[in-house]
Amino acid sequence: VQLQAFGGGLVQAGASLKLSCAVSGRTRSTRAMGWFRQAPGKEREFVAALWLSGSNAIPYYSNSVKGRFTLSRHNAPDTMYLEMNSLRPEDTAVYYCAAGRPILSQIMAHTQYHDWGQGTQVTVSS
Repeated sequence: VQLQAFGGGLVQAGASLKLSCAVSGRTRSTRAMGWFRQAPGKEREFVAALWLSGSNAIPYYSNSVKGRFTLSRHNAPDTMYLEMNSLRPEDTAVYYCAAGRPILSQIMAHTQYHDWGQGTQVTVSS
């Protein structure tokens, strides 16, 4: 699976931003697709993911973004979106989209994802 992320930028606290991830290649065996982020000096952190079960796509969110971020996927063209509202300075990071075959209990583990986009910088000023 090939992934390409778009849409990062510099915004003020409280603003909104929408990230896109163009998806191509064979996705039939993919169990989950989502976003992770990494701030300088910190570990890569789970943001949100879709659990792909048949025709369903069930979203999961980290506690830090639940209620503020919305993850969705559209099929034509195959694109995953992360809509981010009420952004905070602590949301500043490089955001990566990813795809993989984790088991559900490990959907938040970045080590379970084997395909990654190139990352897009999101900077939120206070």
